[in-house]
Amino acid sequence: MASPEEKEFSVVDKLVSENETKDAEGLKVVDPMTKAIGAIGKWQIWICFVVFLVKFPVAWHQMSIIFLAPPVNYTCSNNDEFDNKCLSNCTKYKFDHSVFSETIISQWDLVCDKAWLKNLTQTIFMLGILVGNMIFGYLSDRFGRRIPFLGAVLLQLIAGVTTAYSVNWYMFTSLRFFLAVATGGTMVTSFVLIMELIGTKYRDTVGILYQIPFNLGHLTLPLFGYFLRNWNTFQLAISLPSILFLSYYFLLPESPRWLMTAGRVDDALKILKVAAKRNGRPTENIDSSVQKMAVDVTSVHEQASFLSLFRTPRLRARTLAICFNWFVCGFCFFGVSQYIGQVSGNIFSNVAISAAILVPGTIISIYANQLLGRKITLMSSNCITGLSCLLIIIVPTSTASHLTLGCIGLWGMSISFATVYLYAGELFPTVVRNSGVGLSSTVARVGSMVAPFVATLAHTSSWLPPLAFGVVPLIGSCLCVILPDTRGKKLPDTLEEGEA
Repeated sequence: MASPEEKEFSVVDKLVSENETKDAEGLKVVDPMTKAIGAIGKWQIWICFVVFLVKFPVAWHQMSIIFLAPPVNYTCSNNDEFDNKCLSNCTKYKFDHSVFSETIISQWDLVCDKAWLKNLTQTIFMLGILVGNMIFGYLSDRFGRRIPFLGAVLLQLIAGVTTAYSVNWYMFTSLRFFLAVATGGTMVTSFVLIMELIGTKYRDTVGILYQIPFNLGHLTLPLFGYFLRNWNTFQLAISLPSILFLSYYFLLPESPRWLMTAGRVDDALKILKVAAKRNGRPTENIDSSVQKMAVDVTSVHEQASFLSLFRTPRLRARTLAICFNWFVCGFCFFGVSQYIGQVSGNIFSNVAISAAILVPGTIISIYANQLLGRKITLMSSNCITGLSCLLIIIVPTSTASHLTLGCIGLWGMSISFATVYLYAGELFPTVVRNSGVGLSSTVARVGSMVAPFVATLAHTSSWLPPLAFGVVPLIGSCLCVILPDTRGKKLPDTLEEGEA
């Protein structure tokens, strides 16, 4: 059950009450950090803005395989007509360059007996994101949010640029793996940093708006593909903007909430005083208002670890349930996206259309999470995706019907993905939040690793992919029953609060 909505207070009382909720006994619970700097203000908005920009290259790199290895017509080098036939005695293929001047498929002959290398490239990339989520999730809980985030940004820039100069498939795939590790690192650290700065009243809205830059990045990707038809220049163009993020060394502060859990109260107070001044808040009582929080969480910080997520039956059940729903999002989002990509038509408009429908889905999820809560929103959106994919098996085969149902399924996933990000950020306690979100995102990458191979089963069995993409989200919807609704509740800091 969600806690009662916050009441409106006078300007004098607002400092104390903006992040108040009620616990099971009806007692007021006040988050000291929000009490000190406010639920949201100029300081948080600026931090959110600069962090949100990181999602653009995240989207570009995750979805770039669409234009790095697009469908291309080919034939044996001694033929003139592009018949897309594989011949046992053919040693060299030539490719149609009417749309793209060069792709990784045409450069390294990834057709026929080498065609599976395209899927393997994307699977290894998703494996890299999985590894990045785990490594940087651990580093962020151990060393803070800021330094691991900056390290991930630097690695993303170096790996992305060098990938553009790959001389063979092995070099390309290896560098893309390190690029993915960095991308996974920026994803998990940036989201947790944002969630720890925003008060309860605005946490759901900001947590979901965090997905909009990814949608916009996906939407702008066809522009890169349209104007840059060579994969080398395309890869270089989506990598170079990361130079901008090196300035974050001077722009981004450490998370005050993490500093307090690590016992670095003085460092946290310095940041909170700057934030309070920027937000027009009084700074006289900040020291006393955060001392209780620091004392409460410091004593348990050293005992908290990744395994703490499975310490009790309740925590274990909740962790497994939210992780499976992340698997649903990774599996269905990338799987349905690839399934839509197999529909005939202009590749640039198809990608743009499939990306454009994600933006309204994400915006709708803001209102759905405010009105219905996390649990009902996630269950409903999973059901939308599941049922629309199952209908693909039933309705008569046509390009229009399958494209429409596929887009509805992808639209449902846009709501689910925004919700699980918010849900996980609120569900896990501060002392293991990065590990929890990192584990959840890792499971999502397992789903996205499996997705390309399931989507390509459409060539052998037309009903298997929509069946898989339909049943899995329905299972995830059922598992939501054991999760508490975190709407309007104070972020848990300790493991004991996380079990409440």
